[in-house]
Amino acid sequence: IEIKNTTDNGLSLLVPPFRADVQREVDVIEEILRIYGFNTVAIPPKLNTTISYSDGVNPENLRNTISDLLSNNGFNEAMNNSLTKGKYTALIPEIDSALNVEILNPLSQDLNVMRQTLKFAGLENVAYNQNRKNTDIKFYEFGKTYHKMEEGYKENQHLQILVSGNVKAENWNTTSDKANYFFVKEKVEHILARLGITKLKSETISTHGFSEGLMYKFKKKRLVCFGKLDKKLCKAFGVKSDVYAADFDWDLILELAGYTKIKYQEVSKFPEVRRDLSLLVDKSVTFDELSKIAKQTDNKILKSVNLFDVYEGDKLPEGKKSYALSFTMADETKTLTDKYIDKVMKKLMKSLADKAGAELR
Repeated sequence: IEIKNTTDNGLSLLVPPFRADVQREVDVIEEILRIYGFNTVAIPPKLNTTISYSDGVNPENLRNTISDLLSNNGFNEAMNNSLTKGKYTALIPEIDSALNVEILNPLSQDLNVMRQTLKFAGLENVAYNQNRKNTDIKFYEFGKTYHKMEEGYKENQHLQILVSGNVKAENWNTTSDKANYFFVKEKVEHILARLGITKLKSETISTHGFSEGLMYKFKKKRLVCFGKLDKKLCKAFGVKSDVYAADFDWDLILELAGYTKIKYQEVSKFPEVRRDLSLLVDKSVTFDELSKIAKQTDNKILKSVNLFDVYEGDKLPEGKKSYALSFTMADETKTLTDKYIDKVMKKLMKSLADKAGAELR
């Protein structure tokens, strides 16, 4: 560890890259004590301390929180090399090979560039496990990506989730559900809910290695992409089964988590009310669109909109599908009357009909 600068306030140190364990001030103090000798430091009979308080986000604590959440849900943490094959870049058209950070003297062509995405190493993990008959996979990985920009080199922190095979271990009293888009979506929203990140905009994607998926944005910034990975991409790594993934911009997560304040409120004394509607809509209409229309129409008593049934069949007109939606309503100050609820439901139905062409079945 090299002393770069000395001031009245402390030292500026240059830590070698191979000392990944030295990241905090306390780590440096420990290194000094190793040399000076722990036995030479007198232990005082009394210690004074102050209660530390910080408004900022502790990156390590936040990472540990999400690691614990995923591990408790049956995920295993993966740790991969930041070096990868340069030829992998061509597998995802959106990755620009000109932005590759190349190694000057690579030991082999298998490790000749710094990675621009965590997907390549993740798929290598999936293939490695599947070749050893471990087909039920739930991985997560925290890691950095590296890019060569005009102004210099850039590093970005990411969190990746990979799922393939059955989501639960085979057992006599449970069903063996296969991994799917909705399982990954549930985990993504679970993470965001745990962090208190809301008010996101969504759009469908079929890029960045996904054949079909969804992107959540915060003020035009890409927060997370998730969905089904392209079969050609999976096949390039020898993976034959469907793989579902999520890619979080962890730098943006850390930024947004700092704005989140936990609020507590008394449990409502008044009951919630549920109303159901069975709607006939065009096949191009999504539940997300209907949910947004409903919440824009009434944001006072409408607490949630849930899709509990979907039907597509020859009994419906061509190009149509049926959505069964439940609307949960509540008022924190009074009990809702049937008359008022009916008025709100008529208003919701009119908005859904005008903006999405929905019809009651």
